[in-house]
Amino acid sequence: MAIVKLSASERRRLSAFFTCLVLAALAWLFTNLSNPYTFTVKRVITYKNTPQRRAFHSLQSDTVAVTVNGTGWQMLFSKLNDDSKNVNVDLRPLESNNYVALSAQIKQVSINSEVHEVVSFNPDTLYFDFLNRSVKRVPIKLVSDIKYQNQFAQLNNVIIKPAYVTLDGPSSRIDKITEWQTDSLTAVNVNETIRTKINLQPPNEGNITVYPKAVDVIVPVDEYTEKTLEIPVKLLNNSDYYNVKVFPQKVKVTFLTSLKRYMEIDENFFEADADLNLWKNQGYTTLPVKLIRVPPFCRVISVDPPNIDFIVKK
Repeated sequence: MAIVKLSASERRRLSAFFTCLVLAALAWLFTNLSNPYTFTVKRVITYKNTPQRRAFHSLQSDTVAVTVNGTGWQMLFSKLNDDSKNVNVDLRPLESNNYVALSAQIKQVSINSEVHEVVSFNPDTLYFDFLNRSVKRVPIKLVSDIKYQNQFAQLNNVIIKPAYVTLDGPSSRIDKITEWQTDSLTAVNVNETIRTKINLQPPNEGNITVYPKAVDVIVPVDEYTEKTLEIPVKLLNNSDYYNVKVFPQKVKVTFLTSLKRYMEIDENFFEADADLNLWKNQGYTTLPVKLIRVPPFCRVISVDPPNIDFIVKK
């Protein structure tokens, strides 16, 4: 294959040619991107000034196609960041109508838009269905994924301030809601009490409002240690008043408890039961022991023995 050898002057001329070619291409690109264009972008609809006396439900998609005038640069960046902006729709017309004409809000949307000028919307008119409106308070539920260090655990119930959230929206939807969840609280290697502010999950529907938007959360944490107590077994369902002897009369319950509560925990904090109906109705020869009362700050490791013997004297 032949190799073309160029002299120094020829190489300089070739280099200058390609440099000029690149600069010309960049100039052409810059000039074209600076020209005005009309193009369409997809935008998510958000609402403001929602009606206070009317609950509403949107009858169309939550996205709208917006035709805009802008430079080529704006068109390019709108494609790269297609979901970066919303169309904020003013719902004050719903006080007297059941629809909102977006064309009447073009000027306002243009001011809040990244593009130079909004030309039109598709669809141009948003229609709404109106329902009875309700206000309801429901408890807040913490969503969490907390990993503790060895021998550390949650001490007491989680404290949420405020403990309730106020919902405002359609009665048919609000009446079905019994609790409202927070965003997920995630932590690892926890060895001390967690105090933080966390957002509530936003509503999935634009016609529901939630107040407050965030709450203070306290997760009490303490170091735990092992303890063993002897708990008397209480016999249940001896409706025929048989003379029943159980062996043993107490079981050993081994559990983890907080160091702060270690000294105060005694057998009165627990209740252990055995059900005589298991013998009368199902022929059990030994009765399993069930702990029906355990302090929330204790975690049971074992019950010894798990089953007790008994003698019935009729």
